[in-house]
Amino acid sequence: MRPLTHTLRTESLAATFRLAPQLLGVSLRHRGVELLRQVDDLERLAIRGDPCGIAMLHPWANRLEQHGYRAAGAEVALAMHSPLLRADAHGLPLHGVPWSLLPTSAPRGDGSSCRVRIDWRDDRLLEIFPFRHSLDFRASVEGSALTITTELRATGTEHVPVSFGFHPYFGLPGLTRRAWRLGLPERRHIQLDARGLPTGGTRLLSASHHTLGNTSHDDAFALTRSTAEFSIADDSRQISLHCVDGYTHVQLYAPPDQAFVCIEPMTAPVNALCSGGGLRTVAPSEVFSATFRLVVSAH
Repeated sequence: MRPLTHTLRTESLAATFRLAPQLLGVSLRHRGVELLRQVDDLERLAIRGDPCGIAMLHPWANRLEQHGYRAAGAEVALAMHSPLLRADAHGLPLHGVPWSLLPTSAPRGDGSSCRVRIDWRDDRLLEIFPFRHSLDFRASVEGSALTITTELRATGTEHVPVSFGFHPYFGLPGLTRRAWRLGLPERRHIQLDARGLPTGGTRLLSASHHTLGNTSHDDAFALTRSTAEFSIADDSRQISLHCVDGYTHVQLYAPPDQAFVCIEPMTAPVNALCSGGGLRTVAPSEVFSATFRLVVSAH
């Protein structure tokens, strides 16, 4: 099936999404300049299941500590040979079902907004996450801002754990990666072990700005306020990610040998399906909503 894409436009911003047969943000252009990375070979990435562009991570963001979990009264064993699952370098379940295998329906859009639904009712999906629900994704543009809202509705008779997130890849066209500047809000840094899993240690960090330089980041943060702003900037423009509502954690990923920075909003901590820490649930027929906004400004 040929991908169905839709582009949202303002005078300064153009955001393009694949809406079917899968959901993915494939382009974000500010005054004609592309700001997303990992979008050059989408078909190869789709086969591998690697996150790219602006990818949704569901039913969990980041990784789990083992091949199974117990949440909301259900005990689940994950068969890692399933094509619907992928593992990290340590063999741990990573980022839920790949974006290329999340089934979408009812796509629609106009010049400034688009929406699509993911219905979680297929038997193969329920083996991985046995909670019937739907996800309504909506993107809209206004001025120099792209706003993305996701609503999770529990459509079955059980509570549904909430642990989805997004994995945007950002890059700036001007200065080299070493000269990019990161802006970080007050946050609580979560100590991770060598596998990228929380150890239980945390420390409060003040808001800060620093040059990326040669540093590497794969850091987990808990937000200290209900809203927060993270940013990446060079001498020409700044990309700001605002956690507007529903997001409690952010993963910052910036490997030293790659010209991108990922600022990943998450609705639960790393490993929440296993640990239960910070994990929220949605009651039958109820709705959980989360929103983040990308704002691009020129200097």
